[in-house]
Amino acid sequence: MNKILVTGGCGYIGGHTIVDLIQNGFDVISVDDLSRGSLKMLDGIEKITGKRVKNYKVDLCDLDDTEAIFLENSDLVGVIHFAAFKSVPESVKEPLMYFRNNFNSLINILQCAEEFDVDNFVFSSSCSVYGNTTELPVVEETAFPEPESPYARTKQVGEAICRDFSEINKHFNTILLRYFNPVGAHPSSLIGEFQDLSESVVPVITQTAIGIRKEMTVFGNDYDTRDGSCVRDYIHVSDIANAHTKALQYIIDDRNKSSCEIFNLGTGNGVTVLELIAAFEKVSGQKLNYKLGPRRTGDVVSVYANNNKARKLLGWEAKHDLDSMMDTAWRWEQAYAGKKALVQ
Repeated sequence: MNKILVTGGCGYIGGHTIVDLIQNGFDVISVDDLSRGSLKMLDGIEKITGKRVKNYKVDLCDLDDTEAIFLENSDLVGVIHFAAFKSVPESVKEPLMYFRNNFNSLINILQCAEEFDVDNFVFSSSCSVYGNTTELPVVEETAFPEPESPYARTKQVGEAICRDFSEINKHFNTILLRYFNPVGAHPSSLIGEFQDLSESVVPVITQTAIGIRKEMTVFGNDYDTRDGSCVRDYIHVSDIANAHTKALQYIIDDRNKSSCEIFNLGTGNGVTVLELIAAFEKVSGQKLNYKLGPRRTGDVVSVYANNNKARKLLGWEAKHDLDSMMDTAWRWEQAYAGKKALVQ
């Protein structure tokens, strides 16, 4: 079996991707320093797949420790790089922390991939690179405006680092996956987002509904959208995970036309925050306690994807609709977080 290194494998998207990789015949190892991830993810993966994934508790900003992983796993054929800080509000408050962590870890992984001849690389990018674009839906060629947050800047620059590196290493195949807003959980309810107080909107919704939070705030109701709240392209995390497997297979099979290719991963449907809340209330039967608040620094107004390229070249499609996203998110919340005490 082809062995793949997943960085950030104990995180939300990394963990779901490991499940998809294993179910498609790959051998997987993880590296995660557990500063944001949880070993509970590996427990859930084992229950789903029957396989225990080895995790290296390593900070990828440490080059020596990162090299040691590659030395111990000389049969690696590819890397999927998730490990990064990802909170927009936190990045606004701590920009240097984001630049230091997200850039240094990426550079070290690329250096090790070059040193140990691991030639297939998938980079976890984000729709945040598109900023407050006026072109909707966005396509892969949509020009970047000035980023709205330091987090978004790390993704713009991270992509440039990958492109420049691939340009001088023609044997090195890179896929940049710009995914939109991953939500939901594995249908088994054995894995999901393990952060107790996530800042992502869907966990905030479910944590409010179950009583971990007293209420939630909708940040901004005066945007130029159909109901005044931000528009996003929400996509099920299992669909995102499957796209990583397909992207990896795409470059392993040498089907790529250039050394670095880019794909949008979204459903193509823009949904407002208030519409998202309404979908949750319909699926769960719960009335959500929320209030309208001021805009939040770093948020873009509206962004959703044109996903034609991924569907055509990767053979990928988003299989879960909005109801499925909210249903799996709610069932995960009930399974994992239902026993938590109310946060005052």
